[in-house]
Amino acid sequence: MGGQFTAMGRVFARWALGGVAVALTALAGCDNSPWPKGASDEPLIYSAMIENTPRHLDPTASYWSNDTLVTYQVYEPPYGYHYLKRPFELVPKSAEKVVAPIYLDKNGQRLPDDAPGELVAESVYEVPIKKGIMFQPHPAFAKDEQGQYRYHRMKPGEVGERRSPMEFEQGTRELVADDFVYALKRHATTRITTPIFGIFSEYVVGLKDYGVLVKKEDAKLRQGLDASSADKPFLDFRKWPLAGATAPEKHLLRIRLHGKYPQWKYWMQMTFMSPVPWEADAFYAQPGMAERSLTLDNWPVGTGPFMVTEFVKDRRIIMKRNPNYRGEPYPCDGMPDDGPKGLLDDCGKKTPFVDGIVATVERESTPQKNKFRDGYYDIEVFERTDTGIQYLVEADDSDEVRETYRKKGFNFAKYSDVNSYFLAFNMLDPVIGWGADEAQRERNRKLRQAITIAIDWEEYSKVFPKKAGVTAMSLLPEGIPGSREGTPEGVNPVTHRLVGGKFVRRSIDEARQLMAEAGYPEGREAQSGKPLVVNYDYYAPPTPERKPEIDWVVKQFAKLGIQLEVRATDNNQFQDKVRKGKHQVFWLGWNADYPDAENFLFLFYGPNSKSVSDGENTANYQNPEFDKLFVQLKMMDEGPAKQEVVDKMNELLRRDAPLSFGFYPYASAAMHGWIKNSKPAILVRDHGRYLKLDTAQRTAKLNEWNKAVWWPLALIAVVLAAGVLVARNSLRRRERMNARGEILA
Repeated sequence: MGGQFTAMGRVFARWALGGVAVALTALAGCDNSPWPKGASDEPLIYSAMIENTPRHLDPTASYWSNDTLVTYQVYEPPYGYHYLKRPFELVPKSAEKVVAPIYLDKNGQRLPDDAPGELVAESVYEVPIKKGIMFQPHPAFAKDEQGQYRYHRMKPGEVGERRSPMEFEQGTRELVADDFVYALKRHATTRITTPIFGIFSEYVVGLKDYGVLVKKEDAKLRQGLDASSADKPFLDFRKWPLAGATAPEKHLLRIRLHGKYPQWKYWMQMTFMSPVPWEADAFYAQPGMAERSLTLDNWPVGTGPFMVTEFVKDRRIIMKRNPNYRGEPYPCDGMPDDGPKGLLDDCGKKTPFVDGIVATVERESTPQKNKFRDGYYDIEVFERTDTGIQYLVEADDSDEVRETYRKKGFNFAKYSDVNSYFLAFNMLDPVIGWGADEAQRERNRKLRQAITIAIDWEEYSKVFPKKAGVTAMSLLPEGIPGSREGTPEGVNPVTHRLVGGKFVRRSIDEARQLMAEAGYPEGREAQSGKPLVVNYDYYAPPTPERKPEIDWVVKQFAKLGIQLEVRATDNNQFQDKVRKGKHQVFWLGWNADYPDAENFLFLFYGPNSKSVSDGENTANYQNPEFDKLFVQLKMMDEGPAKQEVVDKMNELLRRDAPLSFGFYPYASAAMHGWIKNSKPAILVRDHGRYLKLDTAQRTAKLNEWNKAVWWPLALIAVVLAAGVLVARNSLRRRERMNARGEILA
């Protein structure tokens, strides 16, 4: 036994000494950074993605805010917004210049530039495209020695195990006007979701009929094939001409629109108008590509300053500098205070200034915020302009926090922007929507009006100051022409009264009276006595961070005795639900695409119904009077006449109450001081090319803020060392005792 004990003791001693070595090694090299060693020295911007990777990076399908992290850095529509000027000013991007439309009458004769809309039969845009712009490297353009496309005739199985375009040989070619023509035609596709086809088909000459044609041609192509197969034959839009989109010259794009539509110039700066090379469609149509997630939805093909080099679904997206990008210069003019702020220091220098952007999916807000506070995210969420508000609130609530943030250099500007949040109702729903007949329609209207009174958005801003904002009286925030927010004329008479110059919400008793008139006294059906149960469809999972907000909404409905069943899902599931019309009450936010009232009011334009035509009218609101005014609005230039139409449309929305207008959130982007040239704005989505990164400052701050806490490891080392000494002494005593025992024996 003595020999066995000694051997075991020696094993323990060796284990203890090994533990000391491990602890000392940890003491020498402990690092809590989530990024690879040395990452802070590289000119890469690190940011978070909330919950999921974007669902659509295909510019025809993409219409969600989190997509813009990628789409506006990769694609180049004809126009963009000047990075620094406010109000927002259109500037050429892939186009040589911003052009004015040519107005024609019904006889094809040219009209004056200020011709009234009723005289304009057609608007023609002649857009010159810059010469020498090259697409990013991509296998869709690769050719063999004979000049044939290398990857356009791949056979089943030939894709192999490749899951990235980076694993193929690369090629490129020059951007031409036909790429914009092809992109416009793609809005008629049946292969992917096309949220803007309904709007574009109203204006682009021939596009509506083109959609019918493409549907038939696609059916021919897929006849006899497995409908469930991910592989679909190439739908080549070059085969079928579209009258409203042509390229009379190699670098000249001609677009013909029905009537007068002044807002078209704003659509020209959105990624829906980005060029799409036919070769990309052909490449991704190869057998086995979709199975490997090799699609435009994951791997876009553009001419912008960055290109996607890594896409790991729901984990990470990495964009690196496009080596073929020409380097558009940083602006040399802006607003009066831009110079003193250093925003003109890089005047004329070629962009981009960083080598790439790394975006990592975060499913919980706590680790996301901690990584930002510690400096590991340079920008908390790249495409968001509201993430700084929570830090401003935390600084106001605590002297200690305020001092910590001051030392770290947190100084987030608070400003207003052109966006809003609201709760809305699915008007196709029999319980809370329009209703089957006029009597039911009036009862349901009163039900919705009662709910809009009960939802106390003033209280919301007090309870959730990190997401606070100005209570909305209409769809239009300040900064959008036609908005009357903050004026006596802007009050919503359904939900508020003007008392002593202030907006005062109507009482809950008034809301309960409307409930009784709607047939739901105390929240129960008048005839059966059953409680009114309504579903609340939320577009994100009910995480611990979100649950208080969801519970708050439930309590607002409970004021009227309405039982709210929460059906919270991730955004992709939410999108599927609303496309099928299976929703009732839902929360939604809207960021302006362009500074015009039409861009907000179109959210309730009947033909733009989400569940009927896959548009952006998620409430499926259809009011012939509203739709008639909307058609009139679209043709109008800014002025008193247009203001009158906007007022009438807002009045209809207030009366019909397809939504509770919600609030306009305060804006403040969370980014660190080593990010230079930052001027956040919802409408400016391509800011990646302008941002500059001081890597030396970042590395220094990371080292300062994240000094390792060594004492726990040191304590472990001391304990282990003490254990070694105790074990050694114990072994020696045992060996001496064993030795004496053997002699006596």
